[in-house]
Amino acid sequence: MTPASLSIFASRLDAVCEEMGLVLRNAAFSPNIRDRLDFSCAVFDASGQLCAQAAHIPVHLGSMAFAMQDIVAGIDWQPGDQVMLNDPFLGGTHLPDVTLIAPVFGDSGLQAFVVNRAHHADIGAASPGSMPISSRLDEEGVVIEPTHLARGNVIVAEQLRRITAATRNSAESAGDFAAQVAANRAGAARLGELIARYGSAMFADAITALNAYAERLARESLRDIPDGTYRFTDYLDDDGQGHRDIPICLTLQVSGQQVSADFTGTAAQVSGNVNCPLAVAAAAVYYVFRCLMPPQTPACAGAFRPIGLHAPPGCLLNARKPAAVAAGNVETSTRVVDVVLGALAQAIPDRVPAASHGSMNNLAMGSTGPGVAWDYYETIGGGMGAGRHGGGLDGRQTHMTNTLNTPIEVLESRFPLRLLHYQLRRGSGGDGVRRGGDGLVREFEFLGAAHFTLLTERRHHAPWGSAGGGDAKPGVNMLNGRPLPAKCEGEVRPGDRLRVETPGGGGYGKVKS
Repeated sequence: MTPASLSIFASRLDAVCEEMGLVLRNAAFSPNIRDRLDFSCAVFDASGQLCAQAAHIPVHLGSMAFAMQDIVAGIDWQPGDQVMLNDPFLGGTHLPDVTLIAPVFGDSGLQAFVVNRAHHADIGAASPGSMPISSRLDEEGVVIEPTHLARGNVIVAEQLRRITAATRNSAESAGDFAAQVAANRAGAARLGELIARYGSAMFADAITALNAYAERLARESLRDIPDGTYRFTDYLDDDGQGHRDIPICLTLQVSGQQVSADFTGTAAQVSGNVNCPLAVAAAAVYYVFRCLMPPQTPACAGAFRPIGLHAPPGCLLNARKPAAVAAGNVETSTRVVDVVLGALAQAIPDRVPAASHGSMNNLAMGSTGPGVAWDYYETIGGGMGAGRHGGGLDGRQTHMTNTLNTPIEVLESRFPLRLLHYQLRRGSGGDGVRRGGDGLVREFEFLGAAHFTLLTERRHHAPWGSAGGGDAKPGVNMLNGRPLPAKCEGEVRPGDRLRVETPGGGGYGKVKS
């Protein structure tokens, strides 16, 4: 293919993913998907290799890219099938993220897959929001091994009922699943049209060419990193079960156009839920190196071929079932990004920023007594790390998440909550020639009895500065003015106030006195 025709082909694949996302957003029932946009869409080839993705959630997309080949290889695919899963040890991330996979057939048989992954605020855990302070996977909700949700374009009703019956609002849950099914049907239709236009053979050749182009760009970007061995260690605050200062250790080996990330020395898996499957760790590593590639690099499997990864089985980043993983997907993945950036800062300090706020600041809550059942989940932004060429941005979702906040009007109209404060946390960014971004303050008043869970990080270990820049302020959690641990849960009554002050971003460059 000519460069122009390859670019057009890549844009058409991207457009399929974007349309899937629009369908999913517009059809979803829950604010978590419709307003916060906690979902991702992608296209894979017939072997399960990533071909294209929309600009959605990095931790969703990178983990799918790592795990999809193993998932699709074990299923006898037929037209009209849709397979769902959320098992973190069979290709998922954590249980609220439910993945739907649909095959796309051409004139020569199976040609590709369309996939979407969406975060369900209720997946059947005992605590509202399905992000509990857990110690086993089965405490986090319904575990879905790869299972047909549709056969021949007909929903398998008993499978849908099995899952939605475990939730507090089965109608809303069923609506979100219907939206995911619709998104895949739209994607399969558009991709089928594209395959028919090109023909099966030319479509396969174009995928091969796209991967080769992405790999060339990836290798050229790695050439700009000086050869060497770079080491960095950072820490998780705790696991919510008594383990504190949990190390994540990286040895990064750069050699020519190859890079290897070895996490030997990282803590063993813990009893709390900050463990993660290897696919989540891979997503964080892929994300960092994707940021170093030229913007025109296609988001396909070829871009990740020069990147090697190792984490010892049974460690925090390659946990064994039935380890709890609810926070691993959201918090540990973010710390892996910090560790990779910390290692790269030794090699290319001019291109790597200081640490960002380093937590998704997860808040889950919902009803516990009689009345209208409700579940709500959100992540809260913080400060972005500063770099040589600019200060960090304020109040942003960074790195492994890419969601919006729920509009206050939606929040207060859907749930018995009042938002009292939503503002920048001035002065929380680190000092430096370039200041780190400031975090956020978000304070809720409960209008009814409820249960809440906080899964947060960077409450003890501050986001680090770079090139002599200062560390940012750690985050703070409070209930009615009293400090709360980084990871905790509890019951609240009408009038109680929950306040989350998120960390800032690290500063860059030492200020001369």
